[in-house]
Amino acid sequence: MTIYIIRRLIHVVLVLLIVSMMVFVLIRLLPGDPVEMSLTAGDMQSFSKEQVQELKHELGLDKPLPLQYIDWLKKALQGDLGKSILNRYDVREEIGKRLPISLHLGLLAFAIGFIVGPLLGVISAVRRGKWVDSLVTMIANLGITAPPFWVGMVLIYFLGLYLKILPMYGYTSPFVDFWKSMLQSIMPVFVLALFPIASAARMTRASVIEVMQQDYIRTAWAKGLSERVIIVRHALKNALMPVVTQQGTLLRNIIGGAVVVETVFFIPGIGGLMVSSMLSKDYTVVQGVILVMAIVTVVSNLIVDIIYGWLDPRIQYK
Repeated sequence: MTIYIIRRLIHVVLVLLIVSMMVFVLIRLLPGDPVEMSLTAGDMQSFSKEQVQELKHELGLDKPLPLQYIDWLKKALQGDLGKSILNRYDVREEIGKRLPISLHLGLLAFAIGFIVGPLLGVISAVRRGKWVDSLVTMIANLGITAPPFWVGMVLIYFLGLYLKILPMYGYTSPFVDFWKSMLQSIMPVFVLALFPIASAARMTRASVIEVMQQDYIRTAWAKGLSERVIIVRHALKNALMPVVTQQGTLLRNIIGGAVVVETVFFIPGIGGLMVSSMLSKDYTVVQGVILVMAIVTVVSNLIVDIIYGWLDPRIQYK
């Protein structure tokens, strides 16, 4: 296992390098000049070519692309992600302010999905063919097919605008005002958790039904064991292996999936930062945000592989 983890860590480094190079090149292929946008944003309605060249030299954007990437990579390895071209703030500090917001909402939604989804799936499988099964299946299908932005807007209209029982937008830290934070988090967390709940419920239902048809489960029934003992001690562990793999996919979406939700509910998280920086072609901010997302993704994959090996001792890592 130790050798496997070391190999995966080397793989993580290679993936991060490739992702950073691709983002570095692709963001610069978009139309528009962030330097000119920066000068325009500074109340300079007209500017000379000399001013543009001077600012590019200051930001290091007049160098060849390979040298720009090497300079950025050296600083990134030291923890320096540069400064925003448009607003001149420190990228690492800005990500540090916004990342906890996205993690708060994303991890809360993931925890809800991780608990509620498999629980609904088990109930649906055990009560297969009954009204509970039909209800869970219908809810799961709706949760998978409904676009998050549409669900968010529907919730804003009914719960915020029409019934006026929940705030329609914004974010407050639970350390500042816990009650207000909880009220503001209900709708975005529900939207973020809807797909994890639905997909986990469907996956768990299918997996439990398959496991319950195995010979060792029939043997347990023949021994006179109770349904609860059979499900908890014999069926659930084997049935949860594909669900754990799926949860790894959902775990790495706790930040990426927040882009739409944070835009709909005007939440100042890392997803909103990426959208605004993409629109303004703020190179350094986009590179920093996607680097953080890539780290979350590869670390999530590694954690899932380790947990999967613990659940199934038959897996041999070489």
